[in-house]
Amino acid sequence: MEIKNRKLENSRAFWERAIKVIMDGTQLYSKSPMINIFGVAPIYLQRGRGGHVWDVDDNEYIDYTSGVGSVILGYGYPVVKDAITKQLEDGTNLGLVHPLEVEVAELLCDIIPCAQMVRFMKTGGGACAAVVRLARAYAGRDLIIKGEYHGWHDWAMAASKRNAGIPKALHKTVFFADYNDLERHKELFKQHKGEIAAVITEPVQLAPPENGFLEKLRDLTHENGALLIFDEVVTGFRFSLGGAQEYFGVTPDLACLGKALSNGMPLSAAVGRKEIFEKVQDRIFISTTFGGEMLSLAAAKANILEIKNKPVLDRIWKLGKRLQDGANALAERIGVRLKCIGYPPRILMVSPNPDGTEDILLKSLFLQETVKRGILMAWQMFPMYMHTDHDIELTLEAFEDAMRVCKKAAESRNIASFLEGPPISWVEVL
Repeated sequence: MEIKNRKLENSRAFWERAIKVIMDGTQLYSKSPMINIFGVAPIYLQRGRGGHVWDVDDNEYIDYTSGVGSVILGYGYPVVKDAITKQLEDGTNLGLVHPLEVEVAELLCDIIPCAQMVRFMKTGGGACAAVVRLARAYAGRDLIIKGEYHGWHDWAMAASKRNAGIPKALHKTVFFADYNDLERHKELFKQHKGEIAAVITEPVQLAPPENGFLEKLRDLTHENGALLIFDEVVTGFRFSLGGAQEYFGVTPDLACLGKALSNGMPLSAAVGRKEIFEKVQDRIFISTTFGGEMLSLAAAKANILEIKNKPVLDRIWKLGKRLQDGANALAERIGVRLKCIGYPPRILMVSPNPDGTEDILLKSLFLQETVKRGILMAWQMFPMYMHTDHDIELTLEAFEDAMRVCKKAAESRNIASFLEGPPISWVEVL
């Protein structure tokens, strides 16, 4: 596949301005230019349409970042766009409650297995903070077991590497337990008997649940008087209309929804059993001015109905499987240590070493060579409904060319010499 003749001067100029006035230069670490090859990949995007994006230098890319997983239908999807435009004429955030709050909450209660009551927020981290507060209030306990990233709020970062600014009293209120490690969860419940309010976990990331992990984790939490929370900020609406909890057939007590809820508009939700909400509602405070903002609610309503009434998820799974299987077949045929892991709606390209670590130089080179050929991917790959079959064909062509460069570099035993910028890096927080 032909290497694109691109200019990136405007991206670089905006970045030089940004680092003077914005902490870290970005609002989201997952959008940092360091997650791709600095100087080779674009830093700033200008617009998106369908499954493609254009950067500020007007270079076009087939895009798998999908708004960091928040866009499930596609950029500028007509039904969602029309819903937002129509609502804009009536207002964005009025001084009293709008009927859309009721309508979208009813939709969520109809499709999400655990949802009997709803509280709207704006971000995934906000929804996670809300359900953790609900769980603590309901259980009358302080301690939380978590396994992954659940946002930047004090409770979530208290036991992390970046916990400066968080009161030390909170540092010992949160404990880590890896996904699929049921024994670690059992050990923590034993060590802190009667003190753990909840376990919060993504129902799945990349590795599948093993040996009935989710069912056993649900039973373990309930046996110890605790609640099970699923962080479905990423998995919600992608694995099935009812989220990963519907896909795996395990219903938690509470769940957080976000990202794909409104096809890129800022909206999240804390949902769960009515009994939990009703028991604590007079003793808890969760309130936000923009929770009922109507553009995002209009987008969510249109988005959910579109997923419900069109073969959206079937197509996303098929596109993702074709991308994943095709990439893995290419890597095996070419003989390069690259592999697509995860489930079709949420894929990650990794470069595994024999010892289980990741070859960051090889992965960096792969990302460099794909973006040079017009494919934008970094954190994870999220197929969108508006991606076309031709998009997948072109992507696999780019993958093949990039893998051949990676093979040549690996044989040279000097992969770094093939890089045109610093290797990828990211902020470690857990």
